[in-house]
Amino acid sequence: MGISLICLTILPQSGNTQALRIPQGTNFICDAGRRVGVTDIQIKWNAPGVKGREGKIWGTNVAHYGFEVLDFGSEVKSPWRAGADESTVISFSTDVTVNGKKLQAGQYGFFVALYPDSCVLIFNKNVDGWGSYFYRSELDVLRVTTVQQKNQPNLQERLAYNFYNQTGESIEIAMEWERWKIPFTIGIDAKSTTLENIQNQMSGALGFDPPSLEQAAQWCLNQNVYLDGALQWINTATDPTFVPTPSFKALSIKSGILELQGKTTESASIMDKAIENGNVTELHAYGKQLLGRKKTKEAMAVFEKNHQKHKGAWPSNAGLMRGYSAMGDLKSALKYAKLALEQAPDALNKDFLTRMIAQLEQGKPLE
Repeated sequence: MGISLICLTILPQSGNTQALRIPQGTNFICDAGRRVGVTDIQIKWNAPGVKGREGKIWGTNVAHYGFEVLDFGSEVKSPWRAGADESTVISFSTDVTVNGKKLQAGQYGFFVALYPDSCVLIFNKNVDGWGSYFYRSELDVLRVTTVQQKNQPNLQERLAYNFYNQTGESIEIAMEWERWKIPFTIGIDAKSTTLENIQNQMSGALGFDPPSLEQAAQWCLNQNVYLDGALQWINTATDPTFVPTPSFKALSIKSGILELQGKTTESASIMDKAIENGNVTELHAYGKQLLGRKKTKEAMAVFEKNHQKHKGAWPSNAGLMRGYSAMGDLKSALKYAKLALEQAPDALNKDFLTRMIAQLEQGKPLE
């Protein structure tokens, strides 16, 4: 279900110069939010109660259908305020979609035009109104239709905004009160919003921090986006001014970006430098990565280089086990598997190598 709400009860007060701005009675002031990717969603509302009015909420003067003149100085036809007292306000820190329709980042007054079998969600520029009494349709930014779910099994006494079905790129928000649920889906372009967030961070102090530059470039490499900018970041991260000896990770990121850009010769040259700087664990992991990409010969060359450079230290024998198995030389793979077992630093690795030895002895290549 949704997250817990922060609600305050405001009781009638006297002698207070702010009385006109303080909700009277026992409506709850509530605030709820979620982060989806790098997008922050925040909702603030006053939550009325059913107070024994079950079956007398929707389509009445409590939550009217359509657009009506609400009196008390109001002369315009207005939608329901989707709460009580002051306007409900919803904000998005990045551009989003609402039920598939685009909405720019910002803060909006939120209203709902209710109908028996559908609802029109209204996002309006005015965030300082008292409910919808002085609603101005010319300030509407977006109207989108949704379908309410009636006859919910549990009575929702206080109006609530809850969050459901969150993924990396979307979340469902539902306004729930009495036995109605009014859902709508917020969509996020996770890739573009994350990239924009990274770019903003890199324009500040983090743009001089090699680990942050590496992380930003790595994300772009993984997503295959903004490669020119990522190359600039990783060039800075490997600049001798900042780092006298660039790390294996930084150089391998640069090599990967160059490869995606089609600069294969330059990519290979940078990767050779990375291998020279890599420790035994880094080279072992890189060899496994190459195997995963079906680059068997290249992986074998890395495993052999690692074994020679680090004089057979753990886990270089395990690397040769994998390499020879992939090449179809199971006899040599078994030899290095047994050597690796003698070096295994813990029970987990010993159990793994014991299983690999048994598989190789049965004439089965490693997967």
